[in-house]
Amino acid sequence: MKKERLWTLLAIVACMMWGISSLFATALFRLSPQINALWLSQIRQLTAGPILLIISGLVGGHPIKIFKENRHNIVTLICYGLFGMLPVQFCYFMAVQEGNASIATVLQFIGPFFIIAYVAIFRHQRPLRIQIIAALIAFIGVVLLATNGHLTKLAITPIVLFWGLLSAIGVATNTLIPQNLIKQGYSSLTITGWGIFVSGIALFCFHPAQPNLPHTHLVWWCVAGVVIIGTLIPFQLATNSLKCISATNFSLTDAFEPITATIGSVVFFNLQMTSMDWLGSVLIVGAVLALNMPLPKYLQKEL
Repeated sequence: MKKERLWTLLAIVACMMWGISSLFATALFRLSPQINALWLSQIRQLTAGPILLIISGLVGGHPIKIFKENRHNIVTLICYGLFGMLPVQFCYFMAVQEGNASIATVLQFIGPFFIIAYVAIFRHQRPLRIQIIAALIAFIGVVLLATNGHLTKLAITPIVLFWGLLSAIGVATNTLIPQNLIKQGYSSLTITGWGIFVSGIALFCFHPAQPNLPHTHLVWWCVAGVVIIGTLIPFQLATNSLKCISATNFSLTDAFEPITATIGSVVFFNLQMTSMDWLGSVLIVGAVLALNMPLPKYLQKEL
């Protein structure tokens, strides 16, 4: 029990770091129009991935061994990088770039509902009543965020909604794809490192040209914040926590990411939140939290 509580606390720290990372990204995008989500994702992935793999080798994680023991692992890691790490990071930064850190993080927070849908469709596990109710509440929250309560027009651009929902799907794939590798006992440093590195290589191959950056040290301080606070530390904590707590319980701790991003955006970037923005955010966060709260038994029954 103590071990589970410890890793729950560390998962909370990881989620808060992701929220802080979005603030560093916001600062970068405001520094220069030359700095975009694609470049930031490339730098983040191509820097953090090799560092994690080097650390894995130094602590006995044997990062190459994962390929030698089972060729299927190669396919899994490539899929993890392309369909897990890439959308959860690049698509998220696109939502931050086109909108703001708060809306991007709140939209990404509905990722657990895509996990529920996947489990229901492909593992034939019928959803619980509370899961359906929570999904409907989260949907209402998204509608309020997108329309600001005026259902005839959008308060946020469709492109922000598009990238935000893609990043939410990335949350699901980023959680589900590496589960088999984790169960086989491979080092989380190795799994996370390869996933991040593969996604970075894919982004660089897609667009190798690099922008002209402004001549200020602030750029690299913010990049360091994204790489260290938003990647190296939290992904390691999150991957390890999944060994001790369930993916569903992890989604409970994820509530601290949108809270951190929203408070930080209001304090540091003077983000103006309307009453509908707050209500929509509360509905989405509350819906996900409800998945893990003690509830009457009739709500926990399958449909």
